[in-house]
Amino acid sequence: MASRGRAASALVVLCSVLVLAPHAAAKKPLVSAMFVFGDSLLDVGNNNHLANCNISCQANYPRYGIDLPCHKPTGRFSNGYNLADQLAQMLGFAESPPPFLSRLKSNASVFTGINFASGGSGLLPTTGPQVCGQVFPMSEQVGNFTSLVGRMSGSGDWTAAAAALDLISESLFFISAGSNDLFEYADFAVTHPNTSRNDTEFLQRLIASYTGYIKDLYAAGATRFSVLSPSLVGCCPHQRRVAKDFGDVDQRGCLGTANNLSRQLYPMIDSMLQDLRQELPGMKYSLGDGIRMGEFVFNNANFKLDHACCGEGEFGESLCNSTVPLCQNRRSYFFWDRFHPTDAASAITATGLFSDTGRFVHPINVRQLVAQRS
Repeated sequence: MASRGRAASALVVLCSVLVLAPHAAAKKPLVSAMFVFGDSLLDVGNNNHLANCNISCQANYPRYGIDLPCHKPTGRFSNGYNLADQLAQMLGFAESPPPFLSRLKSNASVFTGINFASGGSGLLPTTGPQVCGQVFPMSEQVGNFTSLVGRMSGSGDWTAAAAALDLISESLFFISAGSNDLFEYADFAVTHPNTSRNDTEFLQRLIASYTGYIKDLYAAGATRFSVLSPSLVGCCPHQRRVAKDFGDVDQRGCLGTANNLSRQLYPMIDSMLQDLRQELPGMKYSLGDGIRMGEFVFNNANFKLDHACCGEGEFGESLCNSTVPLCQNRRSYFFWDRFHPTDAASAITATGLFSDTGRFVHPINVRQLVAQRS
């Protein structure tokens, strides 16, 4: 029985590493390495290694991963590739950056990047634990990276240390964070309508935290940042259920409070990055407008938008597992489960980040960002 368990664990590791399409290996990557920070849109298995993380905040059971080449769950909150995988593939990497915690266990090389993202985490350290038990908030993700850089720089091998710092300065730092902060805040606001709240103060706290994380990464050597702002977070199946149950339904059938917060947050992230570019010499960025991307999908794409592919209930808002209904054509659904997009939906976002000419990203796209010299 133990050997069977070890074999299953090895298969998950294999699936996690050998995840990208074979033709990606034929390309020379457009950037030295890719380091990933954020939440479940980008998590490639870190939460699998957290002993006290609730099962609702892990994705290591069927039917997750059903459309990966290995058809097995790997910790990605998707039926297949997630956004981190897809952007890595567009950049020419043969392998998606591995989860940080698996790297610690396997001594994998850091020289093509690492994924620190943790499902359920947020910009604030208080976001996640109440729902998930244990996550890596952004503060810990950034701390893990800076500690790693410190060990590399202080190894005593000056040649290796210099090479590591050069690598970091030439790498892409991909961040998608803030959605879970908005989820938790909006859910509490709607379900406790008599509790006073200050939306502006809350959003300013998010920006203050975000600013600190980018400054910490910059101090560790990072110069190139791809940032994706939260999208229409009120439109996922779980939030549609909350909207209907508590009477906060907007014109799209979504949770109005959550979407309003997303719309207010985007210009604040935009201003933050403009200010940081002025303050931090050599800092460059590409900002993806999650709101515009979401509205484009609602207005133009041929996805089913109001029901999860994997889930039961009016909106498919239950947990996704092997006992609930599963849609037959995953490519026709925007939402895979009650919170997360299908790999087909993620591909639209990845393409926009990588190659859009100004409608959804600015001041430049990711392809232009990585082409610029440090």
